[in-house]
Amino acid sequence: MKRLLLIILMFATAYSYAQTKDTTYWETKGNLTFNFTQAYYSNWSAGGENSFAGLPKLNYTATYTKDRIKWFNSLNLALGYTITGKSDPMKTDDVIEINSLLGYKLHNRWYATFIMKFNTQFAKGYDYGVDSSTYISKFMAPAYLDFGPGVAYEVPDWLVINFSPINARFTFVNDESLADAGSFGLDGAIYDTNGVVITHAKKMKFQLGAKLTVAIKKEIFENVELGTSLELFSDYLHNPQNVIVNWKTLLRLKVNPWLNVDFNTELFYDDNVMFYDINGVPEGPKVQFKQNLMVGLSVNL
Repeated sequence: MKRLLLIILMFATAYSYAQTKDTTYWETKGNLTFNFTQAYYSNWSAGGENSFAGLPKLNYTATYTKDRIKWFNSLNLALGYTITGKSDPMKTDDVIEINSLLGYKLHNRWYATFIMKFNTQFAKGYDYGVDSSTYISKFMAPAYLDFGPGVAYEVPDWLVINFSPINARFTFVNDESLADAGSFGLDGAIYDTNGVVITHAKKMKFQLGAKLTVAIKKEIFENVELGTSLELFSDYLHNPQNVIVNWKTLLRLKVNPWLNVDFNTELFYDDNVMFYDINGVPEGPKVQFKQNLMVGLSVNL
């Protein structure tokens, strides 16, 4: 909870400070959604297990527009769990994401830009299919920060394409055991023949490359909204042909002003992120994919 309050406070403070300078050029939008699914069984002859899944989400944007300057900022937070029967809660989603894009209009729909993105998670994560007692991720492990100058093409209200030819990308793993294991693309610790650590791993990895971002948000049918973003990153310093892919999609059906049905997916691939079987034998990088379908109660902020 302290982490959530700190992140919201930082974002709100930056926005409030900007507003004190000039309130006429800011446009803000926010949405708080609580998505849930539930099942209950009592004396059900066919069998079944009680379950409940909750996924609160906060999306907030603040856009500053004046003359040739356009500055877009967004904050996305989510933390969801599911409980089945008497089992311990299992995490289903966990997101802390901050985006900022500063643009200077060059001509018509073209902008010179500087883009920044930071993302991590709130809570510890587990591979429940292997071991539900040993965490494989946590707050700031991993965390990603990337930024760089670029050029963007915008079609107002539905499309932004940004290309950054020089983009710095930092991967942080602020946990010694995870860093030493070489998690999330880091170079692991150096061990002696008895398995004792000689040199601990560095908790940060630096990459320099090119990044392409495509973001679409549009009402495709009445009360049906599609949002999708694709990020491609190529590291100039190591295997530039192996592109890091992050593709998110949200399809939202608006039943009424406060009730909606969300279907969202995320596909991620990074050849630096290795997977291991239950015996610790490397299996190599894999395409990562997650999907949620939930009914949500929504409040506009």
